[in-house]
Amino acid sequence: MAYDEELAERLRALVAREAGLHERRMFGGLAFLLRGHLAVSVSGRGGLLLRCDPARTDELVAAPVASRFEMRGRPMGGWLRVEVSGLDDAALAEWVAIGVTHARSLPPK
Repeated sequence: MAYDEELAERLRALVAREAGLHERRMFGGLAFLLRGHLAVSVSGRGGLLLRCDPARTDELVAAPVASRFEMRGRPMGGWLRVEVSGLDDAALAEWVAIGVTHARSLPPK
């Protein structure tokens, strides 16, 4: 499945002014990286994949649209899958800000 081009455009608009931003195709989708770290990605399986502070994972997955990202069947702390169907621009911006804030907190690669 190809990633959602419309969602990619919405994300570009939200992160366009971020210094050090790069786009890269990865994980079957389109990732937005800051200083080499994935902040948020348009998933090839639909929705978003984003990084967050691992200490906030439990808090953030309480939202009905969020779940832990699973890799090889194992839930990953600090990685979220967010369903975007029905999310308005303000809610999408909040999720993207979580990923961008975490990526900015990491040392450059």
